[in-house]
Amino acid sequence: MRNQTYQLYAATASGLEAIAGQELRDLGYDVQVDNGRIYFEGDMRDILRANLWLRTADRIKIVLKSFPATTFDDVFDTVTAMDWDQLLPMDAAFPVKGRSKNSKLFSVSDLQAVTKKAIVNQMAAAYHRKTRFPETGAQFTLEIALDKDVATLTLDTTGDSLFKRGYRQEKGEAPLKENFAAALIMLTNWHPDMPFIDPMCGSGTIPIEAALMARNIAPGINRHFSCEAWHPDNKAMADELKAEAKAEERDGQFDIAGYDIDGSMIDIAKLNANGAGVLHDIQFKQLAVKDFTTDKQDGVIVANPPYGKRLGDQKTVRELYKQMGQVYKPMTTWSKYILTADLQFESFFGQKATKKRKLYNGALRTDYFQYWKNNK
Repeated sequence: MRNQTYQLYAATASGLEAIAGQELRDLGYDVQVDNGRIYFEGDMRDILRANLWLRTADRIKIVLKSFPATTFDDVFDTVTAMDWDQLLPMDAAFPVKGRSKNSKLFSVSDLQAVTKKAIVNQMAAAYHRKTRFPETGAQFTLEIALDKDVATLTLDTTGDSLFKRGYRQEKGEAPLKENFAAALIMLTNWHPDMPFIDPMCGSGTIPIEAALMARNIAPGINRHFSCEAWHPDNKAMADELKAEAKAEERDGQFDIAGYDIDGSMIDIAKLNANGAGVLHDIQFKQLAVKDFTTDKQDGVIVANPPYGKRLGDQKTVRELYKQMGQVYKPMTTWSKYILTADLQFESFFGQKATKKRKLYNGALRTDYFQYWKNNK
């Protein structure tokens, strides 16, 4: 597997494909952007590098095969014909996940069972083994996904989703996923030499992700990926890439702040920032939106206010939107970016957005209201 070139894709949340695609281009790859997927090619080093550096993706997968499948025999025969013994060690743990949409084969459990049986049959013949495989070794998570009668077999290289950076000690009531928070920042005009504020930071995810970007800290630096366990060379390569990433980290003075009305959330945010190694890069403070003032210029605000669920009733939340509008109105040199599921946000904020972008925060449809500086 080590020197082989694979077709790969980075899986992303809906609406974040363009950002993740740009991240991969910045890493030097040619990409093809599709719904929820960015295709690219690479070897094991590229797989590890993408896992280490991508801030907005969910996982990196190897595309093993795509083929038409309208019967379970199609699946069984095609999967059996593949050289699984070249991919999976004898002790590999190889769970098979499944998905199906718009296809004749709609039973996911049958799809998984047939695929697993086909792999076991091929491996049993190749390894001259009649008993069951122990599956006590490294994990190779496979998935067979059917869409419009085309089956795609993939191998996950990531393990826990890439949003799990490893720094979050505690979370608040409705935390943003780390990769989603990173995407919100990347959709702004912010650069590390500009002031950055999250006025309702909760457990601190947005300012922490901003500080990681400012310091050029690889988002995956403190975690492992499942493909590291596939071969000792992979682990050595991952360690080498992490050492290189460490050498590329930047020091500096950054003007990044996280505020929250709840003091206990500020304590949690500090704990998480410490876990990420950026506590000294962020100023955390207990502060209500209505009490915020600044004489700084040309900054960026990224806010993920309550949507009417986290803070009780809608009336309270809309009063908060009103306060935000009043407090931020004089800040004409600042750009403000506010994420909410309340489509009437603009009327309570008191200003029409320069631009809106539809994003999915998990399964929840939200809008990212963007107010660019000097937008009257």
